[in-house]
Amino acid sequence: MTRLFIAATVAIVLSGSATLGQEKKETPGWRTSTGTPKPQTIVGPGGFEMTTYYVGFLYKGPKWSPEQTPEVKTIQEGHMANIRRMGEAGKLLIAGPFTDDGDLRGLYVFRADSMEEARALVESDPAVKAGRFRFELHPWFAAKNVVVTARAASSQ
Repeated sequence: MTRLFIAATVAIVLSGSATLGQEKKETPGWRTSTGTPKPQTIVGPGGFEMTTYYVGFLYKGPKWSPEQTPEVKTIQEGHMANIRRMGEAGKLLIAGPFTDDGDLRGLYVFRADSMEEARALVESDPAVKAGRFRFELHPWFAAKNVVVTARAASSQ
């Protein structure tokens, strides 16, 4: 139930702040744009071309500790550097922590060619390597070419 809520929230956030490209002028429904079964051209509700993304959930791992030791600080710095690297490579669309201090610690949404590629991206995280986080990875079907762009806070 929690993952369903999170996936729905991510979908709302991404659709609300996303650039989805030009909307196709077809009636909504699950079909290909040519009427033939070509997965790479599936058109979804609203006329948007669809694709598979990969959502990673980061949980407290077996070596999780709330203490902020020098080792934990170094792991966290590596974790953040890895997030920036994946974002700059165009593989990571959005990432962020959960702030309720539960076992579920963070979320990744990847644009990857396969589950194996997404798994390798998560496994490249120094916090995962160190056992500070463990992860679950799930394919997620959504509008193709979603782009999330952060905006500066308004002065109002």
